[in-house]
Amino acid sequence: MEVTASSRHYVDRLFDPDPQKVLLGVIDMKNAVIGNNKQKANLIVLGAVPRLLYLLQQDSSGAELRTECAVVLGSLAMGTENNVKSLVDCHIIPALLQGLLSQDLKFIEACLRCLRTVFISTVTPVQLLYTDAAVIPHLMSLLSRSRRTQEYICQIFSHCCKTPDHQMILYNHGAIQNIAHLLISFSYKVQMQALKCFSVLAYENPQVSMTLVNVLVDGELLSQVFVRMMQRDKPIEMQLTAAKCLTYMCRAGAIRTDDNCIVLKTLPCLVRMCSKERLLEERVDGAETLAYLIEPDVELQRIASITDHLIAMLADYFKYPSSVSAITDIKRLDHDLKHAHELRQAAFKLYASLGANDEDIRKKIIETENMMDRIVSGLSESSIKVRLAAVRCLHSLSRSVQQLRTSFQDHAVWKPLMKLLQNAPEEVLVMASSTLCNLLLEFSPSKEPILESGAIDLLCSLTQSESPALRVNGIWALMNMAFQAEQKIKMDILRALSTEQLFRLLSDPDVNVLMKTLGLLRNLLSTRPHIDQIMSSHGKQIMQAVTLILEGEHNIEVKEQTLCILANIADGTTAKDLIMINDDILQKIKYYMGHSNVKLQLAATFCISNLIWNEEEGSQERQDRLREMGFVDILHKLTQSADPSLCDRAKTAMQQYLA
Repeated sequence: MEVTASSRHYVDRLFDPDPQKVLLGVIDMKNAVIGNNKQKANLIVLGAVPRLLYLLQQDSSGAELRTECAVVLGSLAMGTENNVKSLVDCHIIPALLQGLLSQDLKFIEACLRCLRTVFISTVTPVQLLYTDAAVIPHLMSLLSRSRRTQEYICQIFSHCCKTPDHQMILYNHGAIQNIAHLLISFSYKVQMQALKCFSVLAYENPQVSMTLVNVLVDGELLSQVFVRMMQRDKPIEMQLTAAKCLTYMCRAGAIRTDDNCIVLKTLPCLVRMCSKERLLEERVDGAETLAYLIEPDVELQRIASITDHLIAMLADYFKYPSSVSAITDIKRLDHDLKHAHELRQAAFKLYASLGANDEDIRKKIIETENMMDRIVSGLSESSIKVRLAAVRCLHSLSRSVQQLRTSFQDHAVWKPLMKLLQNAPEEVLVMASSTLCNLLLEFSPSKEPILESGAIDLLCSLTQSESPALRVNGIWALMNMAFQAEQKIKMDILRALSTEQLFRLLSDPDVNVLMKTLGLLRNLLSTRPHIDQIMSSHGKQIMQAVTLILEGEHNIEVKEQTLCILANIADGTTAKDLIMINDDILQKIKYYMGHSNVKLQLAATFCISNLIWNEEEGSQERQDRLREMGFVDILHKLTQSADPSLCDRAKTAMQQYLA
């Protein structure tokens, strides 16, 4: 109560009829709130904000009073998130933006500084900067007024540019031309904020990045300015942000991955950021940016993996901060203990990128001390970001046949993976189910225990997901599971999936889902006893589905896969009859034998070949029936095909008639 009472007289003075006393009251208030969060909260509760905003907006207040009001509001915004929320709710942003129309530079700077403080808070909706279309061009025009306006405006832009739309608004209002020359400002703060602007403008934006490549700053190419900013004698923040700019331009396709500025400058600079000497946030930023840079390019992955012992250097990310840590600053230690999980996340991400393509790099990563144990514990960490990064890392390493057979088995990674799949956000589920697909390949020893732990039901439930990526992974994993599997597993899959769901997936709008479902069907229908058994129980529906797909508007791959399924059915002992009694299907096979696409001709010819094979019961009747339908004439024509495989397959089929 006392504090509130002592705060009240500050607010009361704002209502004094004497403008001079009001000014002194605001100045006293400014001195009272600096660094005092409790005092800030009290003044907000007591209603100081609406009054300060009122005074700020009155021309009669005079320049000095208006400026001091903006300074106090800026100080209140420096407090807690709740303070910022209260200010935004009082419509501080439109009031400050209105203030920018003033002619008084000191007042403009105070308004910009306060806006900057409000916008860098995570609770402020950035959209408020774009509500009035006149604001961005006006801010651009204020860039030339002073170093302070340059610093604050660039900082506002870099914090409020969150979407491709925001990037294009700034780009279309001349952000590049207006900000480029600030990179060679005499003020370090201005240079840094301009640099940050370019990094957010270029991120995943080909149009901006392509423009940046050709920009000259004082006669020098922009990319060369960035290279100069990455020199070792420059402040770390500058090196790192310049490296981000070049990374984003490279990923957006504006700079080649083999360009010297990437290979000899950006990549080594980012590796330097991962060293023990750097602060925690620099190491996190460096590793995450490097992971993004090298993600799609195997050559950069190879170069990074042999730069400065990077793979071993990343192992330190898991040991930090250790009991013998060199941190003497208690505040720093406390901060780092709270954020150590970010290091683990960054290391997993970078390992995932490093190991994306190259078998030798994967081997090196897995041989790094306790690596598999670290991934296994990462999969069950409380931080969702760490879990996602750990599963990305595991997915990357699971592309290795060698590792699936050894390390993955030794550490039973399938256990935490299955647990993760029970309930996780979609992003994690997509990665985890992709990894599971690899663990279910036929040469992986994890396949058996995964099956025993109830994977079939889990995967069948994924195929019913709203998300196409999850449907694809669920069906893909089942397809891998069914490959060369014993009859019992195949029947379990069919039972758990249900024929209704199987046929729903065969009419899925997503072509990847359709392809994997056909792959599953093809794997289920392999080896004769299995083909006959499945076709005796589900033959009618399967033939219906095949007919629908061959009649539908589907691409060549889908139709080829469907014809391969028919060829498998034609290889069954009793299943064959389902094709032979189906005139419609036989006419379709005939049509595809004469198709313009060789792949489809091959698959269709294979069907016929299986139907007329000599050594099998009833082959004579089938041969006669198909001869009557004109198949022999087509085969004869195909023996003259320019395609050697098609020609051979047709000749092999013809020989059945001659034998």
